[in-house]
Amino acid sequence: RARRYSPGAWADDVVETVQPLLTRAPDLVMGHSLGALVASLVADRLSPRTTVYIDPAFAFPRGLRGAVRMLLFAVSPRPRRSILVRMNPKWDAADVEIELAGLRAWDRRTLLGFADTRPLVPPASLVAPSLVVLAERSLLITAPVAAALRRLGMTVETVPGTGHTVFRDDHARFVRVLDRWLDRTLPA
Repeated sequence: RARRYSPGAWADDVVETVQPLLTRAPDLVMGHSLGALVASLVADRLSPRTTVYIDPAFAFPRGLRGAVRMLLFAVSPRPRRSILVRMNPKWDAADVEIELAGLRAWDRRTLLGFADTRPLVPPASLVAPSLVVLAERSLLITAPVAAALRRLGMTVETVPGTGHTVFRDDHARFVRVLDRWLDRTLPA
């Protein structure tokens, strides 16, 4: 656990870990939620051939509304198994266990890295062709934000019937969206 958290520090950690393993630019940098925000910072430094952002934290309510939402998220008790199952009826038992383990290991102090929500923005420019995969019920990306991402040149796809964890809610459809886009974007 770190003493302080920030998207920039997380990106530094990823680059420090991955860069020594690379012999060339990566084909793909991908992240989900806050990991998508970090992936966008990593992409600036590693210049991948493509980037994929899954229900990314590229937007968050500003001001008092955003602060209250973050505070509620930080102080809310971790959900019990029964609540996760009820909230995510498409998940199998293994997915529920993975989520519970992740929530147990999560250091809630990471939210302090977002007390200032100004870093929660999409990349200013694209370093590679970029796909944004959205949940149908995205908590982070509104229709106007999705339109702004398209204007930046990103391909934006929504997976129907999914929540924030798109790849668990409908894994097969998520993979089809990803495969179809990669087939069009990366030459064989």
